[in-house]
Amino acid sequence: MNIYQIFTRLFRVDTGMNKPYGSIQENGCSKFNHFTDRALFEIRKMGITHIWFTGIIRHASCTSYSEFGLLSDNPQIVKGMAGSPYAIKDYFDVDPDLAENIPNRMEEFEQLVKRCHSMGLKIIIDFVPNHVSRQYYSQKLPEGYSNLGSKDNTQLRFHPSNNFYYVGEKLNLPTGIDFPYNINAEEFHEIPAKATGNDVFHPSPSNTDWYETVKLNYGVDYENNRTSCFDPLPDTWIKMSQVLDFWANKGVDAFRVDMAEMVPVEFWHWAIAGLKKKHQGVVFIAEVYNPSLYQGYTQYGGFDCLYDKEQFYNYTRSILTSNASTRLYTQCWNQQEGLGKRLVRFLENHDEQRIASPQFCGNPWRAIPAMIVAATMHPGPLMLYFGQEIGEEGIDNEGFSGIDGRTSIFDYWRMNEYQNWIDAGNFNSGKLSSDRQNLRQIYVNLLNFRNIHKDVLEGEFYDLMYVNQQNLNPDSIYAFLRYQGNKIILVVVNFDNQLKHSFRLGLPAHAFEMIGIDKNMVLNVTEQISGTRSFQTTVESLISNGMEMEINSNNGLIFCLSVI
Repeated sequence: MNIYQIFTRLFRVDTGMNKPYGSIQENGCSKFNHFTDRALFEIRKMGITHIWFTGIIRHASCTSYSEFGLLSDNPQIVKGMAGSPYAIKDYFDVDPDLAENIPNRMEEFEQLVKRCHSMGLKIIIDFVPNHVSRQYYSQKLPEGYSNLGSKDNTQLRFHPSNNFYYVGEKLNLPTGIDFPYNINAEEFHEIPAKATGNDVFHPSPSNTDWYETVKLNYGVDYENNRTSCFDPLPDTWIKMSQVLDFWANKGVDAFRVDMAEMVPVEFWHWAIAGLKKKHQGVVFIAEVYNPSLYQGYTQYGGFDCLYDKEQFYNYTRSILTSNASTRLYTQCWNQQEGLGKRLVRFLENHDEQRIASPQFCGNPWRAIPAMIVAATMHPGPLMLYFGQEIGEEGIDNEGFSGIDGRTSIFDYWRMNEYQNWIDAGNFNSGKLSSDRQNLRQIYVNLLNFRNIHKDVLEGEFYDLMYVNQQNLNPDSIYAFLRYQGNKIILVVVNFDNQLKHSFRLGLPAHAFEMIGIDKNMVLNVTEQISGTRSFQTTVESLISNGMEMEINSNNGLIFCLSVI
């Protein structure tokens, strides 16, 4: 599975002023219809199998569509002009920003689903189960369903049947959150106050809290020793299962579940199993950060995949930015035994800083060895954030997010370098600089390599570092084998930011014994990324003499070894 995360509103913006806190008219916005057959073909050609469309479900925004009968949001509780896609306004609607014909917005989304499927691409959307916007109200509620909070007893701080937690007489919004667009906004009133999405159980959140959201109640009394009340089924469980079923019926293939660990695992055990009985093949990917919860959320909760941030991502970031040793990867492998197929590896997403930003590496080429490891070390999914492949820098001051090394999820904006590739729907790599073209080609080669050699990458792993401590610099070089049957992949990467490394890589007899290849067999050895090195040798020669390596800084080599 090769996932391409696209922040949907920023995908194709043909014109835009790039004005901080700019309106949708000033800065522009991509549309569902911008994902044409040509666009989807180009994405698939990159080696992508799944597109994660971020920001599909309708969320709070400062853009008004009152002329279409849609309720507006108070700007005091919206982050950015466009708003956060994680402050859901209506679970049963799509973001009107993304539609060319507002009344037909759901039909435009449904047509996008059909185009993706016709191109052999699967669709992932966000499911945000932990919190909603402060002014949540579904205007597209299916018949027979009831709105969140409509039957709550608001006099109780907690009740298992309530959808929200009520934590005070009146909400006190934090000071210091006035932005250029809400100076004249009416004062926002919420009585009684509800708990925030990040578990603030009092009426006065700070400006670093998720003050624009309210937490959903799944039957856990957080203020009373986290007492669980799951029998009878809490009303929120039923409502959230209805949301999942709604989108699965639209043809959504997978859900990336926001902050899944903030929702009790018992709910996931019930909801995922129930949905999969009706919609076979639907995939659930959890944003879970605590490694101690990994087993519970997969084996009991039912999640197919989990984010691998706290280990692989954080270890990689330490290697790239803090001169940490590549020995961390061996540690990572040992910690994750049995979880390889479950973990989604990435170096960028909407929450993280761009690799090329000054806040991270300041150089997109620094990530190449890490991407090679991410793509080949485990059989689990690989995720790419749109623009990563051309070295998007995330250095713009878009508005609410400021200059933080990230591409804004709160503002309307135009990513100029990415638009050079989009080229108003013509998809012209020639408009990129030669450096960006070369970078992009490496990503494309790597993604397609994963698809071509999927069977081997789903096989076994053999760490070569234990026999090479004296042959090379074990703090900068990392090497391992992947194998399935008599097919072998050899991966060697150099994280040194300055120096080319030359060494003789040791390949132990034990490795070939594990693979089941006799020492007298002849192997064809071909380097895959550059395709510049190919030769024949015997297994015995590799065991006796090793393999000569020369790897440039910030680079890596992938060899296929096949029996002749």
